[in-house]
Amino acid sequence: MTLDWWTLGLQTINVVILVWLLSHFLFKPVAQIVAARQQEAGRLLDEAAATRTAAEAERQQAVEARQALAAEREAGLKAVEQEVASTREHLLAEVQREIEQQRAQAEAAQAAQRSSARLQAEEQAGALALDIAAHLLARLPDNLRVTAFLDGLVEGLEQLAPAARQSLVDDRQALILRAPRALAEDELQRCRAALRGALGDELRLTPEVEPALIAGLELEGSSVVVRNSFRADLARLQRELSRHDHADA
Repeated sequence: MTLDWWTLGLQTINVVILVWLLSHFLFKPVAQIVAARQQEAGRLLDEAAATRTAAEAERQQAVEARQALAAEREAGLKAVEQEVASTREHLLAEVQREIEQQRAQAEAAQAAQRSSARLQAEEQAGALALDIAAHLLARLPDNLRVTAFLDGLVEGLEQLAPAARQSLVDDRQALILRAPRALAEDELQRCRAALRGALGDELRLTPEVEPALIAGLELEGSSVVVRNSFRADLARLQRELSRHDHADA
């Protein structure tokens, strides 16, 4: 078999030209198209990944927002529960305070009524005692209703504090001597002599009649009063009984 070198050379040249033509007009554009397609595919994949990432981020934000909303709602419910509990406690405290106040007012009213009733009873008892004493002492001689109380009046003067005693001495020219009846002149002189001995100086007495004394004498200056009368004794006894009742209450 013999080779035709011209034919082989021409065919080789044809193949080289064909390869160049295919490379220049087919392979290179196809490669560019493939590269462009790959680039586009990569871009699409990147966009898809970015979209997926954004979607995941939005989903995470939605989850966080839902969790925050749930937490806020839970906090709101707790706040409402606390406010309701606080309001309930406040209302209960107000009601309790109102009840205590009403109870205290009722007790105070009852105590005031009892005190008023006790005072009224004491006043009635005192008035009754005075009336009974007046009727009993009315049977005594008139001189005993006055002179029998003179020594007690002098004793009261001697028991005064120095300042009170000096006040009576300063008022010696304007002293009032009260008696349950009008004093006879000899009785007035006897009283003046006894009081002068107690106060140590000349006195000027202005006698006044006060039947409410029942029996006894009272010496009054500008700021000091010395009492030795049945009325004063009954008032003192009534105060003692009142203090005793208050102590028992």
